Amino acid sequence: MKESDVRQGTLALMVLKTLDVLGPLHGYGIARRIEQISGDLLTVNQGTLYPVLLRLVQEGSIVSEWGASENNRKARFYRLTRQGRKQLQAEARNWEQTAAIIGRFFAAKGPDLK
Repeated sequence: MKESDVRQGTLALMVLKTLDVLGPLHGYGIARRIEQISGDLLTVNQGTLYPVLLRLVQEGSIVSEWGASENNRKARFYRLTRQGRKQLQAEARNWEQTAAIIGRFFAAKGPDLK
């Protein structure tokens, strides 16, 4: 990613959500979808994405298999597992809670000091 840095683990969450919504997808497709959803504010490169995919496979959150891409090239497709779906739900709740807490801080007004 280059345009905006994101909190550690955020890219993994974006990958899980992308696979949850779109189903099995190859790495290039995952990267392009994340860029598209971000309004091109995030740029995902192979050096950033593939270590995350490897870690998610090792954790059992996703599985991969070889297949043919849209242009008939050999590509590794990734799919969300049941464990990955549970992880996505838990992490989404944590992010929503964190965002709500931060929102309270931005909405808070200082005490009236007269």
